[in-house]
Amino acid sequence: MDMNEEQPHVEDRCILWSDGMQLLKDAAERKHFLRTGLEGIDTLLGGGLRKGQLTEITGQSSSGKTQVCLYSAAHVAARHMGVVLYLDTSNSFSPTRIAHILDELPISLIKEPKDVRLKRVMSNIICESVFDIFALFEVLDRLEVSLNGKVTNGSNRICLLIIDSVSSLLAPIIGGKNSQGRSMMISVAMILKKLAHKHNLSVLVTNHMVAGNGAPKPALGESWKAVPHIRLMISRDRGSNIYTATTLKHTLLSALLQACGRHMKFQFLPS
Repeated sequence: MDMNEEQPHVEDRCILWSDGMQLLKDAAERKHFLRTGLEGIDTLLGGGLRKGQLTEITGQSSSGKTQVCLYSAAHVAARHMGVVLYLDTSNSFSPTRIAHILDELPISLIKEPKDVRLKRVMSNIICESVFDIFALFEVLDRLEVSLNGKVTNGSNRICLLIIDSVSSLLAPIIGGKNSQGRSMMISVAMILKKLAHKHNLSVLVTNHMVAGNGAPKPALGESWKAVPHIRLMISRDRGSNIYTATTLKHTLLSALLQACGRHMKFQFLPS
């Protein structure tokens, strides 16, 4: 490939064509939700993390992005929804925090001793450290091979892929006039959306924010902006433990509910 040639837009490379009947079948049979356990966020998402789609959580440093990932992993595994693959790019995954979240689950969900539940949940969360773009490609390739080779359904199948954070892997390679870096970003986008659609996964990624002309904005630029089906921005209210989630993009609900700009308050359990 000539890297000096003009590259197609991300959205053009990520289109997965389906006819009307296939779209109807997907909506009726396959596209279900995985609840995060955070009521405000689940409300904005329209029920939870939508299977078959890519959801992005963006926000400034210490805004709670990793906490959303940990809550989502804990609740999906605890509710017997399937296996979670958690790609940790900054050593932020915390088994201790997962255990604390499990301890605070509603009584109606506690149907086994704490130690048994913790062992089961942690065995259904696969955490792998990924510190550069090449390691990410390797993990995603192994995931694709694994998913293609599995014919079983149920609680032992990966249903949620988390990358915390995707921007820490992509931002270093797309600066300046590095067209090869942008091509690699497009490839990551294509792979993630293909995995989500083909294998009915929920994909959850986090993205940091950068200074703009005025208010901070999500990193990775306009090209990446087209990739997520849903983009939520979260922030922490000054001097409190109250957080705000705001919808920046929602491809399904925007036309129906004027979703963009909607916001909800939510709280994490004390650490």
